[in-house]
Amino acid sequence: MRRKITYPFTYTYAWSVLIAMAIFMNFAFAKGITSHQKAYVNKLKSDTVYHVTKTKGGKPSYLKNGLHLALPPLKPAVTSTAKVNVSRPDDKLLNDVQLYPNPVTDQLNLKYTISRNTNVTVKIMDVLGNDITTVFNQRVEGGDHNINYQINNKLTRGFYFVRVVAGTESVIKRISVL
Repeated sequence: MRRKITYPFTYTYAWSVLIAMAIFMNFAFAKGITSHQKAYVNKLKSDTVYHVTKTKGGKPSYLKNGLHLALPPLKPAVTSTAKVNVSRPDDKLLNDVQLYPNPVTDQLNLKYTISRNTNVTVKIMDVLGNDITTVFNQRVEGGDHNINYQINNKLTRGFYFVRVVAGTESVIKRISVL
């Protein structure tokens, strides 16, 4: 005949132990350090590190194993707020780039709008992407700008690209020279 084995740790017993431990830990964290614990800390060896911290109420919090556990406050502290302007993706630096006339015979006109102070570079490139000439390269104020460039025998007949770079933004337009 087999004997039935009973285990002392049942489901109910495990839950009651868990709840008792939670209550004990709650009182241990809430109580803080007592005068008896202060005397005990003073008797400890000097080569052992123990962490004693001040809680919100001014009472120090101490754990015997030396672990520092900071519990979050029940009510969050009031934080100050500051308004910060963050540029949105639709806030473009370089807008309304226009090249005219196209096709070009003797003079190229470039019109563009910059939303704020920045460096602007205008270059003419061939169809392979090689830089032919730098038309404009300097820092400009925000607003509408016009650039006139005389083509007179500087570019041969064919297709070219005009690249306008403002800050980190770039716009490329195609022109044909007659």
